Amino acid sequence: MHEMTVELLVLALAVLLAALQVCVLSVVANLTMPTRWLVGPRDEPRELPRKVGRLNRAYENHLQGLVMFTAAVIVVEGAGRTSDLTATAALVYLGARVLYVPAYVAGVPWVRSLIWAVGFLATVVMVAAGLAG
Repeated sequence: MHEMTVELLVLALAVLLAALQVCVLSVVANLTMPTRWLVGPRDEPRELPRKVGRLNRAYENHLQGLVMFTAAVIVVEGAGRTSDLTATAALVYLGARVLYVPAYVAGVPWVRSLIWAVGFLATVVMVAAGLAG
């Protein structure tokens, strides 16, 4: 049996982060929004309370980043090019994603964008490392 690489471990943790985010989002939504709307088909759009909206947007942003990060892990693993660089980039990505949530929910403008950029660049570094010969 093979030992899991850091990159795959971080991918699994990033999925768990998404699961945690959706759980927190659900709890906050259930505490602040009408139950009838939440359990219904949601055919009629509704403006979300500020905190729920921010949690939702942070979650959606994580899912978007997770698609690219997953592809980066597949490229690195598939090419057999895991390294200290790709492991570090994966850890930086996860750290950025963890920090992004409270920064977004708190509405910290420049810091939030910087944190996002760090995670995005970490993903790009992984893909570049996977493509490098």
